[in-house]
Amino acid sequence: MIRLIGPGGAGKSTVGAVLARRLALPFLDLDRQFNAQHGDIDQFIASCGYAAYARANVELYDAIVSAEPEGVLVLSSGFMTYPPAIHERYAEARREIAQSPTTFVLLPSLDLETCVVETVRRQLRRPFGRRGAAREEAVIRERFRTYVALSAPTIETMHPPAEVAAAIVARLPSTLAVHD
Repeated sequence: MIRLIGPGGAGKSTVGAVLARRLALPFLDLDRQFNAQHGDIDQFIASCGYAAYARANVELYDAIVSAEPEGVLVLSSGFMTYPPAIHERYAEARREIAQSPTTFVLLPSLDLETCVVETVRRQLRRPFGRRGAAREEAVIRERFRTYVALSAPTIETMHPPAEVAAAIVARLPSTLAVHD
């Protein structure tokens, strides 16, 4: 399982779809799966709270990786930032994700200010824009250190999606015997 993590607007879904096609693997998006099972994420959070959303998201993640041992899985933007006690399985799942040789952090840039500007720009262009520019900026500033501190390789996404996918393929462990 190749896992893509990072902030909203980093290009995880776009790159993940390209990467899945290139490797002939299933494309799995945790947010899309959540929407299919629980309905709109914003409405779920509004009615049940963020903690309930995070717990349900951890359970859904576990179900996906149990059912689909291979694929390209895009995690929700906040998945790696939940409080450790949010779910009994979360700390272990987070550790497994962060230490996996097939996990990649996607960020527009490793420079904080460039990353903030590009993330906000991308998020505001989305049709489902949930938050305004100030809130998007606060979220990326709050989470940036968490993303760059992860031990997984970081790939910058201010390049065409095919180039970003190629950079990921180049960093996959040789034991995966990737063929183009």
